[in-house]
Amino acid sequence: MIKGFGGIFWRTKNLDEIKKWYNEVLKLDIEDWNGTIIKSDPQNETIFSLFTEEDPYFPTEQQVMLNFQVHDLEETIGHLNQIGVPLAKDKEVGEFGQFVWIKDPEGRLIELWEK
Repeated sequence: MIKGFGGIFWRTKNLDEIKKWYNEVLKLDIEDWNGTIIKSDPQNETIFSLFTEEDPYFPTEQQVMLNFQVHDLEETIGHLNQIGVPLAKDKEVGEFGQFVWIKDPEGRLIELWEK
């Protein structure tokens, strides 16, 4: 079901300083959209993206959000329904693919993505 990590997103208090650190120390080219794409294989890519403390994309009290890339989002949603895991956000379709959110047992949002 899971293809790999689709992304790792986390909040930072000093976006410019952290971007510079990741660029200098790990040679990650953090682009103007505050992220970079790491391609380990042609069928999968991992997005590493930084968010400000105030960015509303995911709850501000959650410092990190994992994004898992899935092979088939509809099949994944069916599996979640079958085992009683509700969607925290209905399916969203956009230019980057299809997304849903679920919550882990401690209430952290997890994003599931089909490219």
